[in-house]
Amino acid sequence: MRVRGERECRDCGTRWSYYDTGSVACPACGSVASRGLDDERALHTEGAGTLALDEVRAAVDERPLEELAADAKEACLAYVRQDGFLHGGELRPLDDAHLAARELAHVADVVGRSLDLADDEELYLLELLRGADRGERPAADAVPDSLQAARGLAASEAVRQYGREVRDWLAEHPHPEVDAVLTDLDQHARRIGALQGDVAPATAERLVAVTGDCWRYLVEGDETALPAARDRLDRLQSIQVD
Repeated sequence: MRVRGERECRDCGTRWSYYDTGSVACPACGSVASRGLDDERALHTEGAGTLALDEVRAAVDERPLEELAADAKEACLAYVRQDGFLHGGELRPLDDAHLAARELAHVADVVGRSLDLADDEELYLLELLRGADRGERPAADAVPDSLQAARGLAASEAVRQYGREVRDWLAEHPHPEVDAVLTDLDQHARRIGALQGDVAPATAERLVAVTGDCWRYLVEGDETALPAARDRLDRLQSIQVD
């Protein structure tokens, strides 16, 4: 959405940035009577919330794993629902905290439905729970075969959301070459979604890496990044839907 970031409280005169708080309510007095000070509205989708997992981690030795998984899933879904990649008109990269939150939500769902949880599945859930809010994800080769669909779905969902927001940003910063890459990227993400995420973790990571290439090209001006994105997409052509 487009918002005026700099705001002033009509009741107490406090000034703050909506981009930092995610709220039109005054952080000093709580009044919702505020006005925007910027001349123009900027694209902004990034929420001010954090991924809250401390309470879940603190209860690891006290509560059944199924209950912990349910709480972790709820916290992750609440986080990704408000998280975006546009901050006051600036394009941010697709970060590991967002990816870890989506993956943890899917892994937690698998754990919650499992009647016979394997040791490697439990350990993987706990590893994600340990570092997701710090943007720490296990390496692709550490994903148990039974949970690779969770990583695939997380990547597909995150990449599709990122692509939509980049397209909104491109409306003000046209780059036809990137638009073409995003079209191909979305098609691959759709295919992975159609497969219910059941692709090799390395394939899912290659999908994510394309978003990083696009960001480096658009924001950092890295001229090598766009050819790298095309090369990664060419290597994804083998993904097929049964």
